[in-house]
Amino acid sequence: MELFEKHEARFSAARKACKERFHWSPFPEAAAQVADGEALNAEAEQAFAALCSTHFELNLPGVVDRVGEEVSPYTCKPLGISYPRCEPDELFNAAEAAMPDWAALKPEQRIGLLLEVIDALEKKVFLISKAVMHTAGQSPNMSFTGSGANALDRAIEALVYAYEAMRFTPDTAYWERQFGKATISLDKTYRLVPRGVAVCFTCASFPTWNAWPSMMASLATGNPVIVKPHPGSVLPMALSVKCFREVLAANGQNPDLVTLQLDTRDEPLGKILVKHPQTAIVDFTGSAQFGSWVEQNAHPALCFTETAGVNTVVLDSCKDLDAVIRALATTLCMFSAQMCTSPQNIYLPKQGVREGDNWIPASEVRQRLADAVQAIASNPRKAAMILATIQSPETETLLDHLAGQAEVILPSTRYEHPDYPNARTRTPLMLSVNKQQRDLYLGERFGPVSFVIDCDDAGDALQQATQDVREAGGLTAFLYSTDERFIAQAEQAYARAGSQLTINLTGPMPLNFAAAYSDFHVTGLNPAGNASLTELGFVAQRFRITQSRRPSGDA
Repeated sequence: MELFEKHEARFSAARKACKERFHWSPFPEAAAQVADGEALNAEAEQAFAALCSTHFELNLPGVVDRVGEEVSPYTCKPLGISYPRCEPDELFNAAEAAMPDWAALKPEQRIGLLLEVIDALEKKVFLISKAVMHTAGQSPNMSFTGSGANALDRAIEALVYAYEAMRFTPDTAYWERQFGKATISLDKTYRLVPRGVAVCFTCASFPTWNAWPSMMASLATGNPVIVKPHPGSVLPMALSVKCFREVLAANGQNPDLVTLQLDTRDEPLGKILVKHPQTAIVDFTGSAQFGSWVEQNAHPALCFTETAGVNTVVLDSCKDLDAVIRALATTLCMFSAQMCTSPQNIYLPKQGVREGDNWIPASEVRQRLADAVQAIASNPRKAAMILATIQSPETETLLDHLAGQAEVILPSTRYEHPDYPNARTRTPLMLSVNKQQRDLYLGERFGPVSFVIDCDDAGDALQQATQDVREAGGLTAFLYSTDERFIAQAEQAYARAGSQLTINLTGPMPLNFAAAYSDFHVTGLNPAGNASLTELGFVAQRFRITQSRRPSGDA
């Protein structure tokens, strides 16, 4: 209980933020906001360099060999780090052996210790951000903010919901009722029983943001976790797992509550882990194709998925088209659209967009959007900050293929990164299509590509966009309209489609920014995923409740 009391002020503030949905964060969102940030960043650079071309040690059970195939998108050179690869059965057995003592702790004890882990992760955030940068390919700013501070917020948020779910049922209760002339009184005891071993799959482009809350949700409710990172982005999760294990061991707990299972592209283990008889929970973040397989095949394990779909933009009318164009262009460029929330499909009425009392032709809207994207892409320093790099060579292949399938509004080319001349980079590809070309735009096309889709009018655009979300999934949606009746119609349509809607947002905030404690990430209402970060359903199913009862005074 001491650790819970140590972190209680922060945790209480997080609980209040979750309940009232306002902005709150205990973490600096930029390296410049951290005391001695410059020195800490330099230390992290040295620590990252020291990790390259070495054996990463974790002292895991069942090690059979070592693997490692990460390549930095910034240097296009292998990191040279090898990691222990374990026999899966050994990890599952070790996890199950560690579970009883962990499950026997009070919820406050587990959560207090996990808040201590968050403290430790925060201390390593500079190094973890370097690892994210050189595996996922994020910019330095995004890797610190999105994969550091924001991911830590999501981790605390998961603990809040776990705490609320577990504390709803009391440990004991007294029950009394008349049966005929007799009064029956019972003492009842309730136990929270964890499901079992959780397997947490992490994605290549944004590993920590989804993994940390999933890990916290399982551990807080008494379940051990085996982390299965993407082969191209192992280091951020290896550092995370090492941090969890160190804090657990330092506080008298079995470090095998958190382990790491490596595989390779040539020898994948994903399906084996999902179908393993000791798997009780699966958290999956990644491709829609494998996520769909997980949903269909995980049973009897419980699964939580967050994959991808078509994130849509409907343009109807606005007060300031330039502001709309700037907001869209920046978000289309953000991390080269390698986020599951990046907009992809832009539904544009044939008559154009109404700006005040004037109609802006559709052809002009297309060109102005292309020009705004090009203005970012053609400035190397700005491109490096916003576009960053391309995580996988497969994305480059996809862009080249799509460029030959439709009318090109804006071609994709390589830009010269000012700090890393060998970086894998591409500028956004914009294509003009009609509604009938759904084979091109219906489904996520991962990377910097967008489709401007000709629609009959605004109503047709909304109908087509929400139909596409229902069929292919979608996490985010964006609407620009000055017609309140149309806005209300869109809110209802997107709610039915299960996509989170942003209306008329312009300015410096990225359109797809999701705020911990306030925004829900994924709805579970369409094919883009069955979970939601974070609400009670994300944690409450990870444990069950058993009871025992006996006559009062019998003890």
